[in-house]
Amino acid sequence: MNSPPHVEFIDSRPRLFEFCATLRGAEWLAVDTEFLRERTYYPKFCLLQVASGSHVACIDPLALDTLEPLAEILFDPSLTKVLHSGRQDLEIFYRLWNKLPAPIFDTQIAAPLVGLAEQISYAGLVSELLGITLGKGHTRTDWSSRPLSDEQLRYAAEDVIYLGASYQALRGRLEAFGRLRWLDDDFSALLNPSLYEIPPHQAWQRIGGAHQLRGRPLAMLQILAMWREETAREQDIPRNWVVRDEVMLDLARLTPKSLEDLRRIRGMEERTIRRYGNHLCCLIREAQDRLPQMPEIKTRALRRTSEEEALLDLLNAVVRLRASQHSLNPSVLAGRKDLEQLLDQPEQCKLLRGWRKTMAGEELAAILRGERFVNVIDGCLHVQHRI
Repeated sequence: MNSPPHVEFIDSRPRLFEFCATLRGAEWLAVDTEFLRERTYYPKFCLLQVASGSHVACIDPLALDTLEPLAEILFDPSLTKVLHSGRQDLEIFYRLWNKLPAPIFDTQIAAPLVGLAEQISYAGLVSELLGITLGKGHTRTDWSSRPLSDEQLRYAAEDVIYLGASYQALRGRLEAFGRLRWLDDDFSALLNPSLYEIPPHQAWQRIGGAHQLRGRPLAMLQILAMWREETAREQDIPRNWVVRDEVMLDLARLTPKSLEDLRRIRGMEERTIRRYGNHLCCLIREAQDRLPQMPEIKTRALRRTSEEEALLDLLNAVVRLRASQHSLNPSVLAGRKDLEQLLDQPEQCKLLRGWRKTMAGEELAAILRGERFVNVIDGCLHVQHRI
């Protein structure tokens, strides 16, 4: 790349209007956000970085009373919004505008299709594609603090300056391989509003260890998790500031009915008891006889049968064959856990979505249905239709 472009800091409406005018007619816009979430339920939006070619800006949402001029750009359907691991950025946009900025291109999702590592970091992507090493000097910056130094702004801006160049490099390789359209379903999945809305009655599914509960303890956890989710939202504080996950599990198992019972639970803090104790005890007593209203999480046997292990090995052989034919790392196409999910919960398996479905998923599902079989011809593996 040439010398780094000028970075504009925008903290007034007139300057925002002027900058947005320079973006009209662009084909793509690199986008990144800085936010804090350590002390809040909702992410605190602190900085928005955008770039298109030589036009680069860090926009201050804390100083501006509106971002609507930029919204017109973000939601322009003729403009591709480029992100890297963009789910959290999209969550911020969804919370601001209650809609998502299609179309998008996520460079982290695209990278494995040109031979780069799955889940590659932004710094790793820039290094691989552009040969540029990014600094790490401001990874712990408090982006809500003002004023931001020139060095901080330059650091933040690099997240979009090189993102645009990386996008162009990735897109060129994907087009050369004929793989650009493979990503359509993956990008569309990121634009599903349900990813950014967590109904309180489903909050229990985010608690590690919930799958170990059955019957009344599971019903209790569901009720307690719904209460915690609503409380955290109302007060805009992290869930674990209300009650920590491990304590939630103990509450569900032990069902304490008094403040003294609560004090016997390991990890239950006195301030939590003072603030929520009476309500928790009341909630637990009222929910004592309820049964789970939602389906329990499916779990597989701890040990696979020898027949299942052999079947997984066969499916893995097909995965390796198809990945080799497309010059991909097999782990990018499917890992062991993906194949296990294909057996246990096919409706949730990524092998039956997007480009993976086309490359191998449909074929693997047909093998499981007995519609295709694996054969060896002249020392090579082949998948054939049953006649």
